[in-house]
Amino acid sequence: MRLSEAINLKVDDIDSKRMVVHIRGKGSKDRYVPLAQKTLELLRGYWHLYRPTQWLFPSQRNRNKPMCLTAVQRAFKDALQQSGIRKDVSVHTLRHSYATHLLEEGQNLRVIQNLLGHQSPNTTAIYTHLTQKAVDALHTTLNTLMASL
Repeated sequence: MRLSEAINLKVDDIDSKRMVVHIRGKGSKDRYVPLAQKTLELLRGYWHLYRPTQWLFPSQRNRNKPMCLTAVQRAFKDALQQSGIRKDVSVHTLRHSYATHLLEEGQNLRVIQNLLGHQSPNTTAIYTHLTQKAVDALHTTLNTLMASL
């Protein structure tokens, strides 16, 4: 999801029965995305620790407002520095990585488009990067196709 969508999540947007997250998307286009079991466990631990009521990630100054974008970006940069990772990445890079990993695991581009909340498949294609894993899979597919000739 986009950073703006993440900070505006409400506690009720987590549907643990259906294992989905309700995302209030850009341009008033809501969508539901799958919730991984591990993510649900992490969210439950977070909830037990902080007990948010309305906003899933409330502002520290005013719990009636969501966390601000810059606070998340700052925390991400701090975590990046502490991890020793020296790549020039941002919170938005996680969105690119999500799309790329889904594509590498064989997910259909149309499904990824829907998960990201894009209207155009051309926009989604920007997020998908040709990785070595994808190139290796292509070689395997080509060799399998050619072996049957």
